[in-house]
Amino acid sequence: MGVDPGLTRCGVGVVDVAPDRSARLVHVGVVRSHPDAAIEQRLALIAAGLRAVIDEHAPQVVAVERVFAQHNRQTVMGTAQASGIALLVAGERGLPAATHTPSEVKAAVTGYGAADKRQVQTMVARVLRLDELPQPADAADALALALCHAWRGGRAASAASGPLTPAQRAWADAERLARR
Repeated sequence: MGVDPGLTRCGVGVVDVAPDRSARLVHVGVVRSHPDAAIEQRLALIAAGLRAVIDEHAPQVVAVERVFAQHNRQTVMGTAQASGIALLVAGERGLPAATHTPSEVKAAVTGYGAADKRQVQTMVARVLRLDELPQPADAADALALALCHAWRGGRAASAASGPLTPAQRAWADAERLARR
């Protein structure tokens, strides 16, 4: 399950990814909260929406977009709070969780780390064999996060597909070093 965190629109996407990297759409949606609502109510709505998706679709792992620095401090805070809720809900349900930067996700899905929203939507639609681009962009980003995690040897995905390839091992080693 991929989560594109946000307070107003939190994208959620669930995909099934086979060992050959082919993927199938299971669920896509957006959990919404009203900007005028109190922060605790907004976060509770996001948590409830994520719990409902997990309970209905039973994903093996939760991949969340890693919060990155922006000039707008208020946007970063809201994104970070929604990200924390996604990680908390994963923990509550006993699911492994991972974070990926926007550029990691774009590179995994489009081959270009600076791809724009439309390119990500187009590639997600192509990979999942959808007739239309997933809307809104938050939903497409959540699907892209789920695909990125599975394709990069995510914890649940790698266990299902056998031993890691040399490239997946190198990627895992690089991530371990980056966390130090």
